[in-house]
Parts: sequence; C-alpha cells; structure tokens
Amino acid sequence: MNKKTIWITGGSTGIGKALAIKFANEGWNVAISARREGLLKEIAENHQNISSFPLDVTDKSKCHEVFKDIINKYENIDICFFSTGTWDPKKEKDIDVDQIENVFKVNFFGTLNSIKSVEKYFKDKKSGTISIVSSIAGYRGLPNSTGYGPSKSALNNLAESLYFDFGRSNVRICLVSPGFIKTPMTDKNDFKMPFLKTTEYAAEKIYDGLVNKKVFEIHFPKSLTILLKIFSFLPSKVYFGLVGKMTKYQKKN
Repeated sequence: MNKKTIWITGGSTGIGKALAIKFANEGWNVAISARREGLLKEIAENHQNISSFPLDVTDKSKCHEVFKDIINKYENIDICFFSTGTWDPKKEKDIDVDQIENVFKVNFFGTLNSIKSVEKYFKDKKSGTISIVSSIAGYRGLPNSTGYGPSKSALNNLAESLYFDFGRSNVRICLVSPGFIKTPMTDKNDFKMPFLKTTEYAAEKIYDGLVNKKVFEIHFPKSLTILLKIFSFLPSKVYFGLVGKMTKYQKKN
C-alpha cells in the first residue's frame, strides 16, 4: 500500500513544521516548502519521510514548478496544507500601505497562488483536501491589525467560496483557525496572549481534523475560539465595548 502524501507550505517553522513532523511520524510522505532553504534541509535530514521543496509563494510560476516537482517525486498528493503567513505588529498600529500590501501579498495572494497551482490536479482527481490556514484574527476587526486581520478575513471568505467550487469535484476545502500558538511570529506580540498553546498541540488538533473528521473549520483552542465566535454575532456597539475593555483600548473623545 502506497503511503499518503501531504504538501505543507510555511513548513520551516511554527505550526507548519510541527505538523510536518506529526504527519511524518504517522507514516505519511511529507513535502515541505518555505523560503528558508537551510531550515527546510535541516528538518528533512532529521526525518526520513520529509522532503524539502524551497518556495516563495509570492512567485506564481514557482508555485506551479514546485508542485510539478512534488508530483514527479510522489505521483500523488492527498492533502495540501497552505499556511504561509507574515505579521509585524510594530507596523500594524498605523496605516502603513506598503506593509499592508506586503501582508496581503504573502498571506492572501501567496495562499491563492498555492491553491491555483493545484486546482486542476485536484479537480481532475476528484478527491483530496486543500487546507487554508487563517486565524481567529479573521473573525472580526481587532485593534492594531490593519493588515493581518483583514488578510485573514479575506482567506475566510475565500475558503467559503472555494468550498462550493471545489465541492463540485468532490474536493474538500478546510479552513484552519488557530488561536494563540507559540511560534516565532507570535513571539513578536507585546501583549498577553490568552490560552497560549504549543505548536505540538496545534499539530495534534489539525491532524485529527484533517484525517479523522470531516468538518469545514478546524479551530482551537475551543475555550477561546467559541467565545470569539459568539462575539462575532454581537451588535457592533456591544462588540466594540467588550473588545475595548479586553484590550484596554480607550476611545478618544
């Protein structure tokens, strides 16, 4: 019996790296992509089932090229996990248009480039899973999030749209919405992160959701995400008041 295969972008650090190791330990073939070739190589050298495919997801043609390389090596891909993302809290406190454009280029269009590279393959195959990594920051607007939150909100909408488009070909679209996970990216945050979890915790939740369950959205930890989902239904005035108190945001008269 041939091993199943997963392709993970953003696989050099954080959730992507932990998930790659989790799937490899479960006996899957794992293709990992990211810009930092050295980190990818190190991971691949330490895990027999993992292979490195360096990639900058903002390069459309490179996404197609790398996907072809992965298909040539494994012949089949069962799951794509697209988790490339960037975040710079220091530049999110004001409207920095160049910064916001870069965030969307990586977070939204980088993910879109990745999905486009596998679109025909999965629609022709008529099976498989494409997983889009968003964030709880995509549920509703938050202070000091002029680029990151909107980019994740766009991914939420994209995932829902693609759910219908790919569903016609029996391809599953899955949205992943992590809470606060300790990664190099969240280490930049200068505020207390409630219910902070490890990347290994995230990998366990994602693996279970992708392999054992058929839900559209994998979100965790539930103690935080369910609360935020309730918040998303609140009237704006109530929502702004609650989030303002929680984040110590004060409106100036």
